[in-house]
Amino acid sequence: MSPAVRNRARFCFVVVATLLVVFAGRLVQIQGVDANAYAAKALEETMQPAVLHADRGEIVDRDGQPLATSLDASAIIANPRFTSEKAPEIARVLAAELDLDYFDALEKLRREGTQFVYVARKIPAHQANAAMAKLTELGVVNGVTTERDAVRTYPGGTLAATLVGLVSGETGEGTSGLEKQYDEELTGVDGKATYETSPKGVRIPLARQTTREPVPGSDVVTTLDRDLQWYADKRLAEAVRQSGSDWGIAVTVDLESMQVLQLSQLPTFDAEDRSTVTPASMNNRAVQNVYEPGSVQKVVTMAALADAGLVTPQTKVRVPRELRLDGFTISDWWDHGRLKLTATGVIAKSSNLGTIALAQQMDDATLHDYLTKFGFGRTTGVGLPSESRGILAEPERWSSAQHATISFGQGISVTALQEVAAVAAIANGGRYTAPTLVTEVRRADGTTVDQEPPESREVVSPKAAKMVTTMMEAVTGPDGSAPDTVVPGYRVAGKTGTAWRVDPDTGRYVRGQNTVSYIGFAPAERPRFLTYVVLDNPRGGGSGSGTAGPVFKDIMQQALQRYGIAPSGSRAPRTPVKW
Repeated sequence: MSPAVRNRARFCFVVVATLLVVFAGRLVQIQGVDANAYAAKALEETMQPAVLHADRGEIVDRDGQPLATSLDASAIIANPRFTSEKAPEIARVLAAELDLDYFDALEKLRREGTQFVYVARKIPAHQANAAMAKLTELGVVNGVTTERDAVRTYPGGTLAATLVGLVSGETGEGTSGLEKQYDEELTGVDGKATYETSPKGVRIPLARQTTREPVPGSDVVTTLDRDLQWYADKRLAEAVRQSGSDWGIAVTVDLESMQVLQLSQLPTFDAEDRSTVTPASMNNRAVQNVYEPGSVQKVVTMAALADAGLVTPQTKVRVPRELRLDGFTISDWWDHGRLKLTATGVIAKSSNLGTIALAQQMDDATLHDYLTKFGFGRTTGVGLPSESRGILAEPERWSSAQHATISFGQGISVTALQEVAAVAAIANGGRYTAPTLVTEVRRADGTTVDQEPPESREVVSPKAAKMVTTMMEAVTGPDGSAPDTVVPGYRVAGKTGTAWRVDPDTGRYVRGQNTVSYIGFAPAERPRFLTYVVLDNPRGGGSGSGTAGPVFKDIMQQALQRYGIAPSGSRAPRTPVKW
């Protein structure tokens, strides 16, 4: 053998030997040194993650009846590692069975860089099961799984819909009403599961699995009475329809606790039918909309005057035919000459001019101070999103005309719940207590989240409150403006309201358009319930007594009977309205 051949053979031997050594070393590394790492990587390739969605807490009425709850539904999940190849076939089935967009499903089934993607969520369980059965039948189910993904439902439909609110159909987060205000409490903590799959992406029964269980959300217990709410919703809807009003509100509170028993608002929507939802129907008007309250505000002015020692029910007032202030002419709602009314008569007849004459005894700053104590110009803190403070100008900006108009409910803007809380203070002996809508937030383990106690303070003396109650009873008496609002068998203290309506676009009063209302409580001698009804812009006019009054009467009668309140055992005091 020549030297050249020997050298080439030697070189080849060295190369082959070197390669064998490298391969042997790598084999040792794989099987020995890096065995655990490679095994872990292989296992990772076959482990499928899954989110275990926590149940959202319920929203219930005072008796535990559900207003918002969750029903079983499913999410369709894909692992694109296994669905990419058969994506068109899978997408066609899911689009047909679940009414999904074909191209959106196709993109998710082919998505790169992930082993977990939601193709669809909140799908009714029977639909999801049908889709999975079809995929199995066609042999393209590999890489597609389902998991529990509850869907929100509202058993009452339109019942307190604006108040309860809605959740997002995509994320499940609260978007309005109590669903939004208490979203953090209602939302639970999702769990997680990881399970082993076959090379084709099919879950292996009894294979290794790790699980972190979800923690359900808390339940929100409201003060609402579902049956009374249902009745008030229907009665208010009837009144809005018959009067042609733009919107309406009805609120009833239990005066012993200041818990809101019903809060009806129109327009509204059917929470089970998203097609009925409009921007206007989503508005919680009782706390978000402001309007000028009109004559119901006179009782607040009278309470301030009585507390300051400036008025009693028998105080005599000379009422002119009209009054000019700062270039404005102010008159009463009915034509009359000079009148001699008592303070009781001013309230019973709802005289603007009589109220002005009495209110002129009190300076701007003092009247403003009383109004703020009654809760105007600040939120009630009832616990609903975007609550308005109303509009109450600082006293330094008041003119003589503004002092006059504020005394009878014009030139001040309020929310319905502010007015409820203020007049409730009169019914409750001069003590203001903020209204409440939620009694407790109850965790899944039965413990409760502490609730802040409602704000409470004395705004006028019990004596002053009693005097104004006497004046309000005269409203429902034979000489008053609303005798037809008496609930048979009960003494009722009430007040009508008719206010000039402000155009929200121009900020000016609109001739011939009014906001009418009625507020009252019963039994007057031992107040238990207060109801307030507001109707905006009823067609053809309307009045507080004739349009809102009948709604008040029916709701109040329903509340008194439902809670078994004993009829009044005495007659209302007869205080002269004239002198």
